[in-house]
Order: sequence, then structure tokens, then C-alpha cells
Amino acid sequence: MLKNKFKIMIFFLLVLSASVFFGGCLHNSKRDLSNDSESKPVQAPQNLVENKDKSSESKKDNEEKEILLSFAGDSTLGTDKKFNQSTSLPAMLKSKNNDYSYFFKNVKPIFEKDDLTIVNLEGPLTRHDKINTNKQFNFKGDPELANALTSGSIEAVNLANNHTFDYGETGFKDTKKALEGENIKYFGAGHKYITDIKGIKFGFLGYEIWNEGSSLKTKIQKDIQELKSQGAIVILNAHWGIERDYKPYSIQKNMAHFAVDNGADLIIGHHPHVVQSVEKYKDKYIFYSLGNFAFGGNSNPSDKDTMIVQVLYKFKGSNLENTGVKVIPASISSVNHKNDYCPTPASGTEKNRILKKINSLSINLDFQFDDKFHFVN
Repeated sequence: MLKNKFKIMIFFLLVLSASVFFGGCLHNSKRDLSNDSESKPVQAPQNLVENKDKSSESKKDNEEKEILLSFAGDSTLGTDKKFNQSTSLPAMLKSKNNDYSYFFKNVKPIFEKDDLTIVNLEGPLTRHDKINTNKQFNFKGDPELANALTSGSIEAVNLANNHTFDYGETGFKDTKKALEGENIKYFGAGHKYITDIKGIKFGFLGYEIWNEGSSLKTKIQKDIQELKSQGAIVILNAHWGIERDYKPYSIQKNMAHFAVDNGADLIIGHHPHVVQSVEKYKDKYIFYSLGNFAFGGNSNPSDKDTMIVQVLYKFKGSNLENTGVKVIPASISSVNHKNDYCPTPASGTEKNRILKKINSLSINLDFQFDDKFHFVN
């Protein structure tokens, strides 16, 4: 009997000891797990984090991207007050109920698909009425005509030409104010324009080039180097040449080659009022003259041919892999019998005729312009 009671007491003591032991272990395990989750968050090994960052950087370095720029020629958004005003650009605007989108409506579908569109703005936008020159023609348009550029998806203009100062410094200041009001960028006439497109810098310069003087060469060289030092692709606009001549003369060619030799990546020319030769020089392209475009300087020029130049840059990361060019043949007017100031892409036999004309003028090209881009490499 006592033996049985002793056995029962031993059994209860063992059960009590086991409860204390296992209960304590379970309590301690829960506490430790709770502390780990609250104060010790799980972290990826350092080498894996670094590898992920390097992988991201490598992907960025190898990212392929394309940038498309469009260029068009002389755009005089106004008239000379000595002209027949009934056939002038302002009269055409009035007949269209002051719809500023009229002038570039037929080329806007091209311009709105690119990354940047630039034209040569030939003439001030001002209400100032005092002519500042003794030239035969003096152009100006109302500052409100800056709206035409915005409506046409044109983002920047060259101001380096022989009509920018037709109405003096006042006209020039008014022009810049009108452009700034529409957020249109400008360059030339003492200004440079540098912009970032998809992480790539482009710099734009503009000059009137009538000689090969050392001071002009020094300025061009210095300006190109300044933009190059910022890592920009440099595009130079040149207002030069002989009016109505279809081929560049020696000053144009010499100065174009000088600019390329000193780092210019592309040259866009204007002033002759007709299209001129296209040259490939040291794998850079020189468009000597794009011709007129939305041109209020003549109500019915005999040669209405023009072209839109498009340049396609292909990048791998920040490295330029290739450059392609094409031209879009066009007329400065949507009708043949007059200038209605509405540049229009050519089609059919007219398109082929203009392409043949441009190809016949070209210098050192290893291709013929057609509907495709042609690349350096």
C-alpha cells in the first residue's frame, strides 16, 4: 500500500518537472522568434544587392533608343509692307479667320511624330514700324504669328539670317518675347540652344556666313568646342550662299568643311530660296540649302520646291551607334498657281521629280534619296 502511494507521488513529481521544463522551453522559443521578426529584418546578402545594382546599370548602358529631328527652310511669317497686301501672308491668315494652324497644317503630321522640329525664322515678329536697313526687302509679322509655330509642332527656330534685324533691336527683342511666350526656343544672332532629349544632349548654333574671315572661324570653333565640352551633338545652321543658285559656291563648301573639321556633327543651310546640294563629308552630312518653306517673302516664286530633312540618331546607352538621313520632298504651297503659304509634302510624279533633282545635285553620297533612311554605317 505504501509502495503504491510512493509510486503515485513519484509519478506526479515527474509530470510536474516535465511541465516546468517544456513550458519554459516553449515560452523562450516564442519570445526569441518574436524578437527576430521585429528587430532583425531579413536582408539580402550584400554581394547580391551590389550585383542587382550593377545589372541595372548594365541594362541602362545597353539600352537602345532613337531620336528623330526634323528641319525645314526659310519661314517668313509676315510680309514686306511694299508688297501687294491682298496676296500677302497676313491676308491669307485673315481669309482663314485668323486660324494660325493653317500655315503648317499639311506638315504637322510629320513634325508631331519627331522629337524636335526646327525652321529658319526669316524676319522679326513685331509691331514696331521703323525699318532699320537700306535693303530692298524688309520683312515683319505680327507677334501673334508665333502661334503658327506652336500649332505646327515646331519647337525651335534659327534667328541667324539677314532679315532678323530688319526692324532693329526693338524688332529683335519683340521677336524673342513672342517666341518665349509660346515656349519656342531659339538660337543664332548671339544665342545658343542646348537641350536634353531622352538623356542625350544636342546643341544648336546659327550663323550668317558671307566670308571666310578669321574672326568668324575663331567664333565658330570656340562655340563648337563649348558645346562639345558639355557632351552635346552639335548642329550648325548656316545662312549663306547665292540666291537661286542650286549648287554651293566655294565659301559655303570651305566653311562647311571647316565646321565639320572642328567638331560639327550636322550642317543645315538656307538663304538661296531654292534647294541646293547635299554632301557627305567625313561621315557628316551637309545640307547646303533647304529652300523656302512657309515663305511670306514672295507671293508666287517660280521655284516652289522644298524639302524637309529628317535625321535619325541611334544610340546604345549614351553611345551614338549610327546616323541616318532622309528628305521629304515638298512644295511651299498647296497649289501650283500661287503661293498660299501652306507647305505641303509632294506625291506621285512631283515627289519623284524633286527627289531626282536633289539626287542630281548631291556630292559624295553613296546612296540615292528615297523614302527610306540611309545610314552612315
